[in-house]
Amino acid sequence: MTPASPPPPANAAPEVATSASGGALGPIGLIGVGLVGTALAERLRGAGFPVIGFDTSTEAMDRLRHLGGIPADGPGEVTRRCQRTLISLPDSAIVHRVVTDLQPTLGAGSILVDTTTGDPAHAAALGAALAGYGVDFLDAAICGNSEEVRRREVLVVAGGPAGTFARCNEVFASFARRSFHLGAWGAGLHMKLTTNLVLGLHRAVLAEGLAFAESVGLSPEVALEVLHASSSYSRVMDLKGRKMLTSDFSPQARLSQHLKDVRLMLATGADAGARLPLSDLHRRLLEEAEAAGLGASDNSAIIEVFRKH
Repeated sequence: MTPASPPPPANAAPEVATSASGGALGPIGLIGVGLVGTALAERLRGAGFPVIGFDTSTEAMDRLRHLGGIPADGPGEVTRRCQRTLISLPDSAIVHRVVTDLQPTLGAGSILVDTTTGDPAHAAALGAALAGYGVDFLDAAICGNSEEVRRREVLVVAGGPAGTFARCNEVFASFARRSFHLGAWGAGLHMKLTTNLVLGLHRAVLAEGLAFAESVGLSPEVALEVLHASSSYSRVMDLKGRKMLTSDFSPQARLSQHLKDVRLMLATGADAGARLPLSDLHRRLLEEAEAAGLGASDNSAIIEVFRKH
């Protein structure tokens, strides 16, 4: 999707606060306070950043207020008051609509950091359009789920100008153990899709293996322990193994969101001439799970596709 050229921004300068030592510690904007957005707010507040945020959900705004954040009346208030704003939304289409509406509130020097797992081509077009108005943009995808954000175990993979990336290092350090600058706009999202491709297949393989162990009469708990000790180990066993065994599908990252990502991988791969037969099979498995009513559940719920019922 290529975004329409946005109108020129207003020239109002965003607010910048200072810390007690006199260093810059301006408020961080947050547009989207869902699973990941809430975890970002927690980490930012813990690092001492004021957080001004907006979400269309009243419940999400209540969560932000409870964390000590400042609820805004709309996205425009967020970007008027913050030089650096994180965006955490479901997909590129929603990002496009929000950013287009934001244009009158964006002054030269404003920085938008989109953490959404979206379309790399969209990010490249959006970054170029915003640069024409002096607005800096990064596609800075987060490799990890909301619980890993809370534990500061995620990675940030970013595309965009190196200088803009450097100006966001302290923000990334508040919630990520490492951050990588991958190149031009869109490169961060290409890397995020790559990591999600491998991670999602690891989850599917673990689910199939545990379901197989159950079906042949092995103890699933013992099977997980043996897998963990063997050369087949992957970190997915730590993150999702227990949830699969106990059918605890409270969401850390929703199954339908990963299905969205897999469809995006396949579309991006088709444009690039890449063969992704395993991801195409994974898409069908996730669609089966979604059709069974598991879309809003944690992505570990894919094991239900393999279990005998």
